[in-house]
Amino acid sequence: MKIVAAESFRLAIPFSDGGRGEGMTPSVWNRLDMVLVRLETDSGLVGWGEAFAYFCAGAVKAMLDETVLPLVIGCELSDPVVISDQLQRRLNLFGRYGITIFALSGVDIALWDLLGKSEGVPVSALLGQRCRDSLPAYASLVRYGHAETAARFTRQAVAEGYRYVKLHEVTRPEIAACHAVLDGAALMVDVNCSWSADEARSMANWLGEIGTLWLEEPTFPPEDFEQLRELSGRVALSCGENLCTAWQFRSLIEVGGVRYLQPSVTKVGGFSETARVIAMVAGREDITIMPHSPYFGPGYLATLQICAVLPQEHLFEFLYVWPEAQLYRSLPQPEKGVIRVPDGPGLGLDPDPEIIQRYQVR
Repeated sequence: MKIVAAESFRLAIPFSDGGRGEGMTPSVWNRLDMVLVRLETDSGLVGWGEAFAYFCAGAVKAMLDETVLPLVIGCELSDPVVISDQLQRRLNLFGRYGITIFALSGVDIALWDLLGKSEGVPVSALLGQRCRDSLPAYASLVRYGHAETAARFTRQAVAEGYRYVKLHEVTRPEIAACHAVLDGAALMVDVNCSWSADEARSMANWLGEIGTLWLEEPTFPPEDFEQLRELSGRVALSCGENLCTAWQFRSLIEVGGVRYLQPSVTKVGGFSETARVIAMVAGREDITIMPHSPYFGPGYLATLQICAVLPQEHLFEFLYVWPEAQLYRSLPQPEKGVIRVPDGPGLGLDPDPEIIQRYQVR
């Protein structure tokens, strides 16, 4: 089978989160930016992928349309890893990471979707032994910057059955207010590299004392692995959503100190690079894969397929917002804090063409 058509679609789906949409992103965040990749074979099979696109959708789509997708047409659909490696080699002069690898991630996910469909099995069956059909999800709250509001939504998530809640608050009053209403649920804190080293040491000590499950990306830059290692022992650390390819994860693992690795399938290089990261820590008890997935497109489904083959206990990240529309007619949603993994071929579902048409940015 050969790839005979390749195209991308840029979508913007508004969402609400109960807050002001400020603090986590360069400007107000109130829409889900998606760049979808559609690949078609000469046998008529269609595969879908997603490239990371928050606040960079135009650049990612341009990279796909002008540089990446023309190289994909004519490729034999045999092994997605081989195709992805070839693309990385051909494009290495234009920057291995950032926009380039975001675009390649979308292609890789679509290739694996195609392969699963061609063999009539879920992608998880191609990645390894499927360990589970459902798993716990955690409510990943946005940054509210207001203690009462953050506590209200923490309380709401716990009442809905979530036993794990992740905050994006960066100051102690907001975190303490949320901790007070957990009612036995576990707490994680992601500050998106907001703290200085001194502030991170102080906060890590306190977060460890109150039983925080993990502290995510406490300091800038996220690839300063030595700085992260110096914080270890105070509270379990997590990192990885901003790392690209298995090479950067290899360096993180070698330095040590991080308990939870968080490859983001739409950023790291798709399924192919994520599988390499998983292989690096196979059999280790001191490191757990916790995929990063604040998505609602193919990246969401791809993460569920990855979670299905992870042997250790882990969680699915569910961005706790309310989109105006869903890209899929039957997208699995957490129910009482548990989410199921689709068992259809490939990613398990295909996007709704009406939603693509309605929310496409031209």
